[in-house]
Amino acid sequence: MLSRRDATSLTMNAITLRLLCRACIALAILCFLISVIQLLANETTFTLTPNYEENQVHLDIVTGEHPDQICEVQISDNLEIWTTVSEIELQDGSGSTTIDNLSPSSGPVFYRVAFDDSTVELVLDLPDALYNYANPPLPDHLTANNVQNEDNTPDDNPVTDEGATLGRVLFYDKKLSLNETISCSSCHLQENGFSDPAQFSVGFEGGLTGRNSMGLANARFYEREHFFWDERADTLEDQVLMPIQDAVEMGLTLDVLVERLQVQTYYQVLFAQAFGDEQVTSERISLALSQFIRSMVSYRSKYDEGEQTNFANFTAAENRGRQLFNSNQTRCNDCHEGVNFVGDQIENNGLEFPFLDLGVGGDTGRQQDMGKFKMSSLRNIEVTAPYMHDGRFATLEEVIDHYSTEVVANPNLGNELEQPGPGDNPARPNFSPQATADLVAFLKTLTDHEFLTDPKFSDPFRE
Repeated sequence: MLSRRDATSLTMNAITLRLLCRACIALAILCFLISVIQLLANETTFTLTPNYEENQVHLDIVTGEHPDQICEVQISDNLEIWTTVSEIELQDGSGSTTIDNLSPSSGPVFYRVAFDDSTVELVLDLPDALYNYANPPLPDHLTANNVQNEDNTPDDNPVTDEGATLGRVLFYDKKLSLNETISCSSCHLQENGFSDPAQFSVGFEGGLTGRNSMGLANARFYEREHFFWDERADTLEDQVLMPIQDAVEMGLTLDVLVERLQVQTYYQVLFAQAFGDEQVTSERISLALSQFIRSMVSYRSKYDEGEQTNFANFTAAENRGRQLFNSNQTRCNDCHEGVNFVGDQIENNGLEFPFLDLGVGGDTGRQQDMGKFKMSSLRNIEVTAPYMHDGRFATLEEVIDHYSTEVVANPNLGNELEQPGPGDNPARPNFSPQATADLVAFLKTLTDHEFLTDPKFSDPFRE
């Protein structure tokens, strides 16, 4: 009989074996039980041999599913309350034990063998040698002083291989949501640059978020340090815990989260590796998730290769787009600057007026912040559609058309967009179809295909 271990909330696969061993039992039944009882289940063989003279039970186990593990032998007289009476240490998939028939009361005695299904080896597909999260081989243009000055990694939470490994597991674990249906990765998909291809993300009970999920690549290089579109999180360490507690997104309290994780064997191991002991705390969860996200550095795109070859690898269209992107005509690089293509200020880019979404102003209450938003990095922009905080644009061409002819004048419009255009529109003159195509060609050089498939950022769970 399959059962679950309930006293410690550990997930268990168990085989329960019933043994009737009372003197009053009919001789035919006794003769049957004196013989060897074998039960096959999921490649596991249990051999139960009663010894009535000694009032003992001998149990042999051969398994292919749990080759090197300690399992528990438990006893009950009602299938509700179980008492551990012995442990078996399996070696190469086999082990045995002899235990006294410690019947809680007269009547039937039930035995079960319980395997802990939450061990690292059974739950997670992790490499024997940890992935390199702490010191990736970044190219020179990402290690320059001006870029390193943008690094928001705090002194008390540097990225470590052990911490980021724990963070990776947390990022993909659905136990972080109330009904265990949603993980961080549900709204931040690796193949989409850790953004969501849906306009709004679906929460644990089917509700929708109010904004599009921003891509996470190179979040480490955001000098302002604040996170979310409205920058309401002061640090990345603050940000990573907020979706977990959000009533729409994941709906879990931090106290329940800690209780849920601390009984999982794989977390006991991973927290000990990352922090020196098995203690699970919300602060440590925050630190590990932040380390994993900061390790998501995209540096192997065609653009990165071009930085090292004076862009000799670019096509004519890609080079025209690069020059246009950095020109006074577009001033794209005023807001998406440097090799990480992210600004160091909040901006209003003329999407609407009056403002339907107050952006940063909704958090600060300051009039000068109304309708302004954090700027995301353009790295992997090709795969992070839809675009803008509300996901209103489905393609890069639509984004360029907005900056070409559709910018809406308002009191907080960014200075870069205040060039006069046709009629009352403050946008710059229309881009030609060729200019639009060239800009798109350049933006696609920021796609890092290795980053989008790198196993060290992928789902580590076996199921």
